[in-house]
Amino acid sequence: MRSGIEGVPTLDEGSAPQTGKDFTSDQEVRWCPGCGDYAVLKAVQGFLPDLGLRRENIVFVSGIGCSSRFPYYLDTYGMHSIHGRAPSIATGIATAREDLSVWVVTGDGDALSIGGNHLIHALRRNVNMTILLFNNRIYGLTKGQYSPTSEPGKITKSTPMGSVDHPFNPISLALGAEGTFVARTIDSDRKHLTSVLAAAAAHRGTSLVEIYQNCPIFNDGAFDAIKDRDTKDDAIIPLVHGEPIRFGVGGTKGLIRDQATGGVKVAETADVGEGSLLVHDAHAEDPTTAFAISRLTDAGYLHQAPIGIFRQVERATYDDQARAQLGTARGGVEGDPQTRLQALVHGGDTWTVA
Repeated sequence: MRSGIEGVPTLDEGSAPQTGKDFTSDQEVRWCPGCGDYAVLKAVQGFLPDLGLRRENIVFVSGIGCSSRFPYYLDTYGMHSIHGRAPSIATGIATAREDLSVWVVTGDGDALSIGGNHLIHALRRNVNMTILLFNNRIYGLTKGQYSPTSEPGKITKSTPMGSVDHPFNPISLALGAEGTFVARTIDSDRKHLTSVLAAAAAHRGTSLVEIYQNCPIFNDGAFDAIKDRDTKDDAIIPLVHGEPIRFGVGGTKGLIRDQATGGVKVAETADVGEGSLLVHDAHAEDPTTAFAISRLTDAGYLHQAPIGIFRQVERATYDDQARAQLGTARGGVEGDPQTRLQALVHGGDTWTVA
């Protein structure tokens, strides 16, 4: 059993192996042609059988947005909830039901605007859930308004003269909230997406996976730099734990410490030597370096985009600790469980209302 889903019942021994079809509902998929959501859905449906869990012990919670239709298309339990509140609802589910694998599907508008407060508190509490944050840098469902991740100067229906907002960097935000698992992947890279999903599901605590997802109708080409065959080698900075961070054709570029700022910067490998390249440590307790790497993402044009697992550390989870406290409270005084609970409720300072 994977550590991230400890306590969740697995398939009975001898059960027929599951396939992607077992996790595909009978609902018609209604996204725009070419939407990156299709690729993510197929990847998730193909990955879920690998967990070896019963479908009735998996639940997907979504908010409001194009990506939030996800629960309709999966043959698991699911809830299409309210705008921005999916992490809070998922927190209640994960705390009350240890036997469930809890997933949140959200978008950059849903999670980072009205839902920003709920997202950061789920991350800091480290609740057992996996959050998939679809980032297309636009409000797609409401027809093309700028979002909290849109670049400065973005011209949309709601910003006809260009956005004057400064955008969020979702990875930096998650690391600032001390998320214990923070990663980024791409909708069109099935292999990488699946590998990150596997690591996220195995993590005990809150896993946040930002997925760069193209909106062909209202923000087409937002991620061309990391998808185009001619530019992606120079645009994608792959993060692999324990390996030097290098990129470009033939690994001609890499990351080194920036002595002037204390952060990191891009350098030519030939100029600094391979021994000077920063070795990625996703397991470092201090998130400072991971945060510095996240800042290399140009919020406007993606000249460089670190892709992979930024941080993966262990920390006590909110729901595990809450259940432990409840168990202690129930066993704190003599007698049957109901009597012990009543003693706790009526203990301490009490008063009588006439």
